[in-house]
Amino acid sequence: MKNRPMIKAFIFDMDGTIVNNITYHHEAWLSFLKKYNKLSNVEDFHAQNHGTIEEMIVRFFGDDLPEEKVRELGFEKEETYRQLYKDKIEEVAGFSTMLEKAKENGIKVALATMGNVDNIDFILDNLKVREYFDVIIGGDQVNHGKPHPEIYERVLSNLEVDPEDTLVFEDSQGGVISAQGAGLKVIGISTTHHPSDFEAWDVEYCVADFNEYLEKNHGDFQK
Repeated sequence: MKNRPMIKAFIFDMDGTIVNNITYHHEAWLSFLKKYNKLSNVEDFHAQNHGTIEEMIVRFFGDDLPEEKVRELGFEKEETYRQLYKDKIEEVAGFSTMLEKAKENGIKVALATMGNVDNIDFILDNLKVREYFDVIIGGDQVNHGKPHPEIYERVLSNLEVDPEDTLVFEDSQGGVISAQGAGLKVIGISTTHHPSDFEAWDVEYCVADFNEYLEKNHGDFQK
């Protein structure tokens, strides 16, 4: 663990971080791309799987699509995902306890996700945790998706906290790069990647879930 000052804000990624839903996103993407004959192989999909939904639609369908068609296709893919995941929604262990602990200690809470507003509503409202968030920034509010740092820079600006007083929770390399590009410290959540991957990405440390983080604590809370 690296030394750092008292934490004033937590920023959470959503997919794969507060819910373990990445396999459902992948299943939705593969089904959606197969429907339109846009899937050459699974490896190619994984290599291209980053950024906003609009960036990904353009990546797979071409940059000559009208904006309206890009939005239409993006909505279809996300609706496919929501139908697959709707009966399986469950927080990563300890997340709601983590939010309660943050509230008790006056720590601000933000969401920085490439998910669009419908997906954000879908997750936060089903988990019943929206009230805990001071700032919510989604993929439809930025011009550049992760690994670009724009979304974390936007969140920091809205939270009005310094990067050194802030801690990010991320599950992917693109998310880690995005947060670090904004000068932020990251804790890895190993839902989709091995802890050794996070060590290679130079995160503070890695945990399996929020219960493990709360057990370690590391002095991040004031009380």
